[in-house]
Amino acid sequence: MAYWNLLCAAALMTATGPILASCAPPGTANAGAAALTPKQAETLNKQLAGKVAGAPEKCLPSFRTNDAIRVSDTILLYRSGSNLVYRNDLKGSCPGLARDSDIMVIKQFGSQLCSGDFFHLVDRSSGIRGPTCVFGDFVPYRKPAGDAG
Repeated sequence: MAYWNLLCAAALMTATGPILASCAPPGTANAGAAALTPKQAETLNKQLAGKVAGAPEKCLPSFRTNDAIRVSDTILLYRSGSNLVYRNDLKGSCPGLARDSDIMVIKQFGSQLCSGDFFHLVDRSSGIRGPTCVFGDFVPYRKPAGDAG
C-alpha cells in the first residue's frame, strides 16, 4: 500500500510539473510574477534608487501606511519619509491595482497592517467592488547611513 501511494505521488508530481512551470512568465524569478512595463519599472527604480533592502517585516504600524504607491498589480510601495520605503509583493496578482483609479479598502485587524491582511478595490465611479487582494511581507529599503543624497 505504501509503495502504491509513493507511485501515485510520483506520477502526480510528474504530471503537474509542466503545469506549475508554465505559471511563471519567461524571464521572471517568481512563479506567477508578471513582468513590469517600462513605466512601472521606472517608478520602482526611482523610489528604490540608492536604498538597500533590509530583512522582511511581517507588519507595519498604521502611521507608516498613509503614502502608498501602486507600482503594478503585484507590487505596492509605502513611503515613510525620503530615506525609507517599504516594498510589498502581494500574495498573488490584484487585477486593476496598477490603474490607480480604484479605491483601496483595507481590512485591518489591530493597529498594524500585516502580511496576510487583505484589501479589495472599489470602482470610484460605480461603487462596484473589485477583487480581494492579500498583502505579503514588507521589505524596508533604506538609504545607507551617511548618505545625504
